[in-house]
Amino acid sequence: MTVERSVRGIAGFFVLVSVLLAHYHSAYWLFFTGFVGFNLLQSSFTNWCPMMDILKRLGVKSQACPNK
Repeated sequence: MTVERSVRGIAGFFVLVSVLLAHYHSAYWLFFTGFVGFNLLQSSFTNWCPMMDILKRLGVKSQACPNK
């Protein structure tokens, strides 16, 4: 699995979990959902998000640079 696919999967997981937590625990979890959405939006313009750096440091390969 590449960094790009992992980021989308992790973001989707975070959104689903935070929506469930907002429904069953506290509506304040929707702020986390908004944070994830904002990060996805800004990464579409900048091609950078913190999770990409974390995954690269963990050794997950990038689709753009298969040798790294």
